[in-house]
Amino acid sequence: MIRSFTFVLVILFTGNIFGSATIVIHESLSTKAKNGDGIISLLRRYKLNHNNYNIEEFCRLNNLTKSSMLISGRSYDLPIKVYQYNQKSIRSTINQNDWDKAIRIKKYNEWLLDRGLRRTHYLSSKLLWVPYHELNSSPTSISEATSTEAIAVTKEPNTKYVNLFGTKYKNIVIKDESLAGRVYYLISGHGGIDPGAVCQDCSSTLCEDEYAYDVTLRLAKRLMEHGATVEVVIQDKSDGIRDDRYLKCDHSEVMANGEKLHRKQINRLNQRAHYVNKLYRKHQKTGVKEQMMISIHVDSRSKSSKQDVFVNYYPESKLSKRLAADIMTTFEAKYAEHQKGRNYKGYINARNLHVLRVTQPKAVLIELANIKNQFDHKRILLPDNREALSKWIYEGISKRVKKERSNQIIAAS
Repeated sequence: MIRSFTFVLVILFTGNIFGSATIVIHESLSTKAKNGDGIISLLRRYKLNHNNYNIEEFCRLNNLTKSSMLISGRSYDLPIKVYQYNQKSIRSTINQNDWDKAIRIKKYNEWLLDRGLRRTHYLSSKLLWVPYHELNSSPTSISEATSTEAIAVTKEPNTKYVNLFGTKYKNIVIKDESLAGRVYYLISGHGGIDPGAVCQDCSSTLCEDEYAYDVTLRLAKRLMEHGATVEVVIQDKSDGIRDDRYLKCDHSEVMANGEKLHRKQINRLNQRAHYVNKLYRKHQKTGVKEQMMISIHVDSRSKSSKQDVFVNYYPESKLSKRLAADIMTTFEAKYAEHQKGRNYKGYINARNLHVLRVTQPKAVLIELANIKNQFDHKRILLPDNREALSKWIYEGISKRVKKERSNQIIAAS
């Protein structure tokens, strides 16, 4: 929680285009470092880590270098300036006539309130919190890129590049922050020497891991567009999001940290579970409370067996079951809307699967189609349908998030 402290009231007469003075209450705010905090993790808690301006200002305010260690329990000044809200508009309050910037600042203050990082709404307290980078016109690139996202921030603070998605889809525009503060681990099934389910007598050989990976990347992109932290556990740097019907089978998938996938199946499963659990504990130490894992597969059954999407959950986890149910009801609703009278037959299923049992985040495993059935092929071969699959999975996840927030509000009232 940010602690208030005394500053001399600063009133700046800057020739405001709106005709009133800009009043700065605090030049910065402070917060205490937690166990395990570094500069990046502390700033990440306040969504300030994805911009060099914020990092450099944090170091300046606290007389640190970027490599400095933080001391648990000690207060550090944050690159957030507090203005006295003039009850007219955010633009006139900060003396900048930029509508998009005002919207970002508004959403940032509401996000802080939602996360419990500030106690009052800026409209009632008349205190507007403005991140340091919003007061500068040309943000620089990010100083820390994760192995998963390989991010670089463009000139617009709400835009970033994710090279993993490929040239066509690497530019990510952050639409909102509805999933901010939440971490999603996405595991596409199989990979490396193991292609998973294969249809060898189709017109072109189909490999499960390629189609599962493409839907996984599309889902990762959607989650990021809404402010989520996404860890893509299995990666193929040579394959971004692809718009081809037939995706070439290869063996170039590796772990996000660059490790080769083990040859033995049980070792591969443990390898990715260990990776997820390690990151889970890391994010947990920074204060992240909501973490989910989604594993995406394509099933293999007889050629005559049509199969709708179904979701497996871990039987001993109520949260896993709820997430599975929300994804499934979303698919049912979408099929009812787009394919009326089709008699959708997807379902959720309790399975004691290794990946669901040994990973720490609440987890589900999704089967998209039967790779050997020609009718099901439409669902995975058509790029627009792979996009729809990712969209509907995202909407199911988003539904679960909205329910959780609603329950939290009721519990707190």
